[in-house]
Amino acid sequence: MADRTTDHADIRLPALLLGIGLGGFADGIVLHQVLQWHHMLSATGSDNVGIRGYPVDTVAGLRMNTLWDGLFHVVTWVSVLTGLALLSARVTTGRGRLWRSRALWGWALVGWGSFNLVEGIVDHHLLGIHHVRPGAHQLWWDLGFLALGVVLIAAGWLLQRDTRRVDADDTVGPVSHDVPVEQR
Repeated sequence: MADRTTDHADIRLPALLLGIGLGGFADGIVLHQVLQWHHMLSATGSDNVGIRGYPVDTVAGLRMNTLWDGLFHVVTWVSVLTGLALLSARVTTGRGRLWRSRALWGWALVGWGSFNLVEGIVDHHLLGIHHVRPGAHQLWWDLGFLALGVVLIAAGWLLQRDTRRVDADDTVGPVSHDVPVEQR
């Protein structure tokens, strides 16, 4: 399995953190800013925990939502920076090959999918503080967001599962099952 490099650095946690942060950025930039479907607190007032409403069609409500969107982006930014710092500290050889590796991007997709599942379950369903796209079909949009998370996790797992050590040579390909593990 492609969780280590030839210098024995475990890349799973850094790649997961990178994926969580990038997934958060994709959510925040595309859904909050570009499409403007929702903000962090756009369903407050009708949420499941009794938070005061901050409607996005008022200046005060939009200011509060923008603040919370910004705090959300700080968390995603810290996740990306932490993932990059851990990768830099753990991988001392073959860094160029690392960025081309299926292992790194597979685990990053697992991180992105995990972000979707946790954020979707907590914010959309348990707390109800916002929904992917409010309106008549909001449950389907929320379930689609969770389904995308499952697809990203599965794709990431499949992408990384048959790769050999990340910087073993110039190519990152499937593990040869004919060679004993200690010789790989």
